[in-house]
Amino acid sequence: MIRAVLFDFGGVMAEEGFREGLKAIGRKKGFDPEDFYETSADLVFQTGYITGRTDEHFYWNAVREKTGVKGEDREFREEILKRFKLRPEMVEAVERIKSAGFTVAILSDQTNWLDELDQRTPFHHHFDYVFNSFHLKKTKRDPSIFRDVCALLGVCPEEVLFVDDNSENVKRAMSQGLRTMHFRDAREFQIEIRKFFEME
Repeated sequence: MIRAVLFDFGGVMAEEGFREGLKAIGRKKGFDPEDFYETSADLVFQTGYITGRTDEHFYWNAVREKTGVKGEDREFREEILKRFKLRPEMVEAVERIKSAGFTVAILSDQTNWLDELDQRTPFHHHFDYVFNSFHLKKTKRDPSIFRDVCALLGVCPEEVLFVDDNSENVKRAMSQGLRTMHFRDAREFQIEIRKFFEME
């Protein structure tokens, strides 16, 4: 029986601002958008920014050094943050699940930007818990994070449904015993979540 639902943030609860923001920076600065995104996305892990071991300025310096891009931190970060737009239909779905008596939480590979996004457009209050790699010091690339979060929730892995748009994260969660749903769009989610709970 499912007792808790874990939602990814960017790409599930909100539009994917990190990927699209980095691509926009690359495009604007004359780089191949995909290449710029891949390099910069890898660096958020390599520098330790995603796990709170370094700060934002250190990260952007690494991006500048690796790619040769020119620009200020604030210019780059705004290209990213402005693209994280909450999906109202997903917020409504979370509220329905929560009101039905299930624990709802976010599990996001994010930096301190997640806290800033909540200040800009509050969303933390819709959830019982918000788990962020920046504070957990561990990302979803490490499968043990899923059992860590289940322990924090006080539930067994098989009692948790994990929803993410990243298929690799879904596979890792499944390997740890969680029930999983690969998110593709909000419309499909509305159909799949009903089916899922009807099976319980």
